[in-house]
This record gives sequence, C-alpha cells and structure tokens, in this order.
Amino acid sequence: MPAIVVTGLGAVTALGEGVGALAAGLAQGRCAIGRLTLFPHAGHAEVAAEVREAVSAPSGRLPRATARRLSRPDRFALVAAAEACRAAGLGPDLGRDAGVYVGTTTGGMFETEEAYRRRRAGDDVRFRLSRLLGTPLATAAAVVSQALGLYGPRETFSTACSSSALAVAMAADAVRRGVVPLALAVGTDGLCRLTYAGFDALQALDPEPCRPFDRDRRGLSLGEGAAALVLESDAHARARGARPQATVLGWAATSDAHHVTAPHPDGAGALAALSGALAAAAVAPEAVDYVNAHGTGTRQNDAVEIGVLRRVFGRRLVRLPISSTKSQLGHCLGAAGAVEAVVTVLALREGLLPPTVNLRHLDPAWDDLDLVAAAGRRASPGIAVSSSYGFGGHNVSLVLGRGTR
Repeated sequence: MPAIVVTGLGAVTALGEGVGALAAGLAQGRCAIGRLTLFPHAGHAEVAAEVREAVSAPSGRLPRATARRLSRPDRFALVAAAEACRAAGLGPDLGRDAGVYVGTTTGGMFETEEAYRRRRAGDDVRFRLSRLLGTPLATAAAVVSQALGLYGPRETFSTACSSSALAVAMAADAVRRGVVPLALAVGTDGLCRLTYAGFDALQALDPEPCRPFDRDRRGLSLGEGAAALVLESDAHARARGARPQATVLGWAATSDAHHVTAPHPDGAGALAALSGALAAAAVAPEAVDYVNAHGTGTRQNDAVEIGVLRRVFGRRLVRLPISSTKSQLGHCLGAAGAVEAVVTVLALREGLLPPTVNLRHLDPAWDDLDLVAAAGRRASPGIAVSSSYGFGGHNVSLVLGRGTR
C-alpha cells in the first residue's frame, strides 16, 4: 500500500488567516473565543470563536458575479485551499486531475438567514436568488474546483462534526486506491443563527469560553473557519520534488447510530473508529505520542472520550499527552476535523504540543492524565491521533506520522 503524505496545508481560523497565524496562536496558547458579533443573540451564551478579519478569497477562474456572492464558508474554503495548493507547489497541470473532497454542515446558511432578514425588514422588495448562491453544501467544493482548476472527482461530505475528518480519510483513500494522483481535502463552516440557536436550545453552550476536561465545564463554544490538506502518494511527491510535511498512516470511520445528539454511553462507535484506525495504520497503541482530542467541553462527551482512550491505551494513557484545541478555536463543526488534522500535522512538524487552554481545575476523575494544561510544550512526537465525533454517531479517527523525509 503506498504511503500517503501531506504536502500542503492551509487554514483560516479565529486565530487569523493562514497556517502561520494558526501555528503562532497555538504556540502562544491564545484563546480566540470572545463575544459574538456576527449577529445578535440574546440567549444562554453569547461567545464564539469568530473569524473577525475580512477574508478576501482569490477568485481565480470564477466569474466575477459568482466571486462577489460567495458565502463566508465558501471564502474560507477558497483561501485555505489556495494556501495549501501554493504550499504543495501545485501548478495548473498538476491540479487538472486532482480530486476535491470537502466536509461541511452549514453551507451558506448565514447568507440565507440574512436574505430572509432583509426581506422581512423591507430592505429587499423580493427575495434575490443571487443571495442564496452559497446555500447548497456542495457549493464550496464547486467554488474551490473551479477557482483553482482542480478537475478530478469532487465529493462533499456532511456527517455533522466529523464531516471534514471523513473528507481527509476519503481523500487519502482515493489516492491510496489510485483514483487520483493527488487530492485536496477541505473542511469549512461558518457561524449562523440556526446552528447557534440549536446548540443553545440544547443547553450545550458554555456562557464562558469552553474549558474541555475541566471539573466546571458547562458546554462547548462554537467556532468557524476552514482548513485544507494536499494529499498524495510519497512516490508522487518525491517525483515532483515536493516535501512531505506528515504521513497519513491510517484512518477509520464508524457509526454507532445511538442517538441524534448524545454519544453512545460506552463510546462504542468512537472506540471502534480509534481501534480501527490504529489497526489500519499497523500502529500499536504504545507507539502513539500525542492525541488531539475531540474535547468539546461538554460533561458527557469529555467523559465518554476519556473512557475510550483508557480502553485503547490502558496504563500508558497517564504518560500520553492529550489536548483539545477547541479550547482555543471553538468547535468549528464540519470544519473541525480538517482544522484539527492541520493542528496535528503542525504538532508533528514543529515539535510543539498545543495546550488545552482554560483548563484551570482538572476534573478529579482524570487527575492522573497529562492534558497539556495552560501552555504548549516542546516535544518530538512521531505519531499522533486526531479523532472527530459527530451528532448521530458519526465517528472518524486519523493516525498521522512525521513526514517521510
């Protein structure tokens, strides 16, 4: 089976635009969760990890009218994808047969809400269909493909919070099977009223910036942004002189179909995904050096996830660094898996374990664990795991290793 390597990364997060801003923010332990300003919301919680800087997406081959009407998630996706392609050294010829695999959940929902608000307020005398261009979930993949000239297979995945982790897995699988010589995996999502109100109604939002694994945790903080990874076989990368930044060693996706919103109490699907990914990678649990946890900050999810990790890693878990970067970036929903895959690649590449910020009072049930509280830590991880668990029981785990050279 050919080795699948990551040759390009791109990101837009609440820490800023670009992988450099993400890496710097992670190293500094900055929390990008603050007061929500994108739309008014007088509810239980009013904080989020919002992309506050204006994102100007490269239009490339897009018609001017289309470029003007892109949704925020479409812009995020295009900026992250363009950065990843530049970093990988992709030109028009290399990109022609590249596959595009995108994970998302909200699409242009915010723009749809704005169109409705404007019509109700009398600002528009009729609904303008052009304002709804980004509503379909598949628009981000179409925009990236057209703007960057990537004309291979194109697929969109929407499996709740595991959407873009699944996109990474399916992109790697397409390269492994020889469907495409290289693939671009993208995750993108934006804040919107519907999602925010839904999580608020579930009482799943912490009124303060989320604090995964803390004894006083009260819920998650929503976030937004995009991340992209260029994947190709090691042989293909070497032949064109590209430098591998990490290796995708294995992956697995499962469904426990237990409940629409609650995780399986025993973490059955999550356990199967993590165990399956390690088996696919031919990596023993003892060889893993870092875990980028799903770590949402809800009482139930954190407890189930730690239970799964204890069952997989056993006694070694007390010596295994675990952190949740949702404490800095918020929960980016469909984009979370790709964002956290990029974070994990950075941990491997830069030798820096990102912290679980806001973790002030460790839950007594986990006082034997290394949850990388407060500040990041220099280390030399060789193999890392990143897992994403979504509503409806959608579970994906990725096993990543250092670049092959």
